[in-house]
Amino acid sequence: MPARHAAAQRLPAVSGSSGRLVVSGPRPRGTDAERAWPGQVFEDAALAYDTAMREFVRRSAPRTPERRPQRARGPRRETDEQAARRTRRRPQRRRAAQWRHVLQHRQREDAAWEAACQERRTWLRPDQWAPAYAAAYPVAEDRWLQQRAQRQATLARRQQEDAAWLADQAQAQAPPAPHVAKPPWIAILVVTDNCTRQCLGLPLFAVGPKVTAEEVVAALRALLPAELQFLISDRGTHFTAHQFAQEEDSIHVLIARHRPESNGIAERFVRTLKERLAERAWSEPETLARLLDQFRTEYNDRPHQGLPLPGLPPNEFAARFWLL
Repeated sequence: MPARHAAAQRLPAVSGSSGRLVVSGPRPRGTDAERAWPGQVFEDAALAYDTAMREFVRRSAPRTPERRPQRARGPRRETDEQAARRTRRRPQRRRAAQWRHVLQHRQREDAAWEAACQERRTWLRPDQWAPAYAAAYPVAEDRWLQQRAQRQATLARRQQEDAAWLADQAQAQAPPAPHVAKPPWIAILVVTDNCTRQCLGLPLFAVGPKVTAEEVVAALRALLPAELQFLISDRGTHFTAHQFAQEEDSIHVLIARHRPESNGIAERFVRTLKERLAERAWSEPETLARLLDQFRTEYNDRPHQGLPLPGLPPNEFAARFWLL
């Protein structure tokens, strides 16, 4: 949840069923007839709830590398930002290739000039001044003067090329994007009872994405009832941490990957919470905490259509649960 929000502004969708936070739309997948998932065990009406839940936990357990099937990976989808970056880099890479050719040509020119200088030093050695070399010396001296003039012209041309290259590079560089400070985020832990539909609590963590598994365990220990048998959660790292599994005595049920509907009651509660908060505005965690307390009270005291006794609020249904 963003730390600041304006009224009537859409809240982002965040999913953690895959084991990490994803702020995006649903992934395309095949039809349910072509897939198998652990939640199919609940289609058997003859199985008791406890037996079906334990079988779901067994099927949802991580598979070993030997049993894990190899999935064919499709082409990697490119975001708009990545496509724009690749488009900007294409002319830069083309200019870099052209400059490499220029440098290679300069290396050949430097090698030819070094050979001419070596030949000049040979003609100037005292032991080479024999009568046989006296007639050829004027011709070699004229050739040397021409080569030196060409070298000076080459160095002047290189200075012009370097200046043009630097100007081109300065013009090609895109202006740095203005730094946009990301708004801080606040993490909200949603704790609901699948049986009574009660919202047991909405603890708020102002540290946002830096919330630790220890903090989540401490919040759950203060909210969950002692007679809890099954604890259903997504596959977020806060729930799959080793210390979380050690702290809880109940059976921890992780929903299937990419199947948030496996925890549909909590997901529907999150939708109701977002619809209510989208109409409100806040600028600090304290205001958001008061809004959450107000929403929790109203939610537990209003009639709920998903209960076995329609028309009862979750609090009243929990008080009359012994009648069923």
